[in-house]
Amino acid sequence: MSTSADLLKELRIDRSAPPPPSRRRLWIALAIVGAVLAVGLVGWILFGRDDAPQVRTARAVEIGGGNGGVSVLDATGYVVARRIATISAKITGRVREVRIEEGQHVKAGEVMATLDPVDADAARDLAAAQLAAARSQSGSVQAQLREAKANATRLASLVEGQLVSQAQFDQAMAQRDALRAQLVTARRNAQVASDQLRIAENGVDNTVIRAPFAGVVIAKAAQPGEIVSPLSAGGGFTRTGIGTVVDMDSLEVEVDVGEAYIGRVQPEMPVEATLNAYPDWKIPGEVIAIVPTADRGKATIKVRIALNARDARIVPDMGVRVSFLETAPPADADAPPPGVLVPGSAILVRDNEQVAFVIAGGEVQQRTLQLGRTLGEDREVTRGLAGGEVVVLDPPEDLMDGMSVRVADEAGDED
Repeated sequence: MSTSADLLKELRIDRSAPPPPSRRRLWIALAIVGAVLAVGLVGWILFGRDDAPQVRTARAVEIGGGNGGVSVLDATGYVVARRIATISAKITGRVREVRIEEGQHVKAGEVMATLDPVDADAARDLAAAQLAAARSQSGSVQAQLREAKANATRLASLVEGQLVSQAQFDQAMAQRDALRAQLVTARRNAQVASDQLRIAENGVDNTVIRAPFAGVVIAKAAQPGEIVSPLSAGGGFTRTGIGTVVDMDSLEVEVDVGEAYIGRVQPEMPVEATLNAYPDWKIPGEVIAIVPTADRGKATIKVRIALNARDARIVPDMGVRVSFLETAPPADADAPPPGVLVPGSAILVRDNEQVAFVIAGGEVQQRTLQLGRTLGEDREVTRGLAGGEVVVLDPPEDLMDGMSVRVADEAGDED
């Protein structure tokens, strides 16, 4: 009995023992810790982030001195194509098929589009029928002429023996001569019909529009179902071209040089071109010609420049900076470095001095500049900056020397 009583005592609940930890209290504690962390993160975002201003930048581009010579003149211009054509049809018609797209390479003679050939086919069939009729008529007259010749020969022997009258003989000769004239006319009519057939076949060929030279399609101007015409029509519903083709091998650079500096430029003079899209790419070239006319409004003279490089990155209407080079002995070690080009928006006036801010190690340094010429939207800096340095565009008014900045990309996001 005592053993059973002891066992029953062990089964009783001990009210004095501390209760086990509650699962609900555990979740509450975790929630409090998470809230504290979230508040800390928000506080860091609002108050702990770097409050440095966000700026846009550009790189200073060194001008001149890239081809073993020094720059005697710098100018800006554009890449142009000497061989560019908007392809149109020779006739007015409805577009049936267009086989080109922008960026497509085409060969000389390649079909670019076709027009509806129904009318042209009908004209060709009519000309072919007229030619067949003219040839048939010529054959009929030729057969009659052979008969008339034989009759005239027979009557000539009979008239000598006075077996037929002279009038009958003369009538046979006249009929022979008339048939000869009719045969000449029939043959000429057949030739005219043949020429008309050839013209009609050209009309059918005119419904096929081909590339006049090899190049790249830069514009597609028509779609199937539209009306195209070599002449401009009113109303705006008629296209005048199928597309535009550019011969990329004919690309060159045209720059406007001020009249005061044109004496520094000579034909076949070496140059160095820098595309605005690729400021670190120096393209060698040479002067093709100086166009012998001036623009009185801008007081400039146009100069044509050949590029000694063929690259798919070079496309028409690209902006380019050109340095005209002159061979010179090695520069003195104490000579100032070559000038650089920077956007005009990077330069501002402070304390009556032209300055710019250069980024180095996340901080800006104020530089005092000595400026040269204005080249389009860029300014030449002859002292104060070196090629490759990064300058701040449109510096804020409160930007000071030694301040930290954040560089933004073109989309406005932080780097």
